[in-house]
Amino acid sequence: MPAVRPDTAVAADRSEQSERILEAAARLLREQGPAAISTRAVATAAGVQTPTLYRLFGDKDGLLDALASYCFESYIAEKRALSPSPDPIADVRSGWEIHVEFGLRNPAFYALMYGNLRPGRRPAAAQENSEILRRMLERARRQGRLRVPVDIAVRHIEATTTGAVLLLLSQPESERDPATLIGLRDTVIASIVSDPSPAGDASTTIAGRALALLAALGEGADAGADPVVDAGFSLLEAALLREWIGSLAR
Repeated sequence: MPAVRPDTAVAADRSEQSERILEAAARLLREQGPAAISTRAVATAAGVQTPTLYRLFGDKDGLLDALASYCFESYIAEKRALSPSPDPIADVRSGWEIHVEFGLRNPAFYALMYGNLRPGRRPAAAQENSEILRRMLERARRQGRLRVPVDIAVRHIEATTTGAVLLLLSQPESERDPATLIGLRDTVIASIVSDPSPAGDASTTIAGRALALLAALGEGADAGADPVVDAGFSLLEAALLREWIGSLAR
């Protein structure tokens, strides 16, 4: 059996130590929250000396960057695995749903990724996620379907998805309803897209028009200011109409 080269053994040892440190940091983050993530606490939990942590990650910011990528690996893997469909805007919608679902399932990880603001520094996982979105929107641009430049479309989608998830995470868990973000998603996408899907998907067009109609009609909480009731419908008929339009929008 050939001897293991010293530099190969060192690299393997560094990789094993890095993995152990990130596992320990992720466990602390999940069980105790962001306040538990200090270099000393992570080193102790991983069974290494603090200088070892600094040698591998540089500083605490480097550790946090690596931890964000480590925690989001399953999410990024799911995004990487998305096979491009003929409709890149449908892919954007799918990506939005994956993003929201991951954030609500993993609040501590999500807060680390998007709530730990450090101007000028962005975790590699967040950058990769942005590039995946950019590629989807670039395909839409080549199809002539964007009404704004790709950079602006990326910013609009990232700002709304991130802000919406952080807002939900600030609410009690029992009150977090991801369904409330569907209208926001479709409104944002409608603001950057110039036409329906290239396949002429009637369901997409109908859903968008139904959402717009619901927005115009309002919730109808006050019968005196309800345009549906003012048009001659009863309160029960107005409620049924909104329910039916809502079904079309979904």
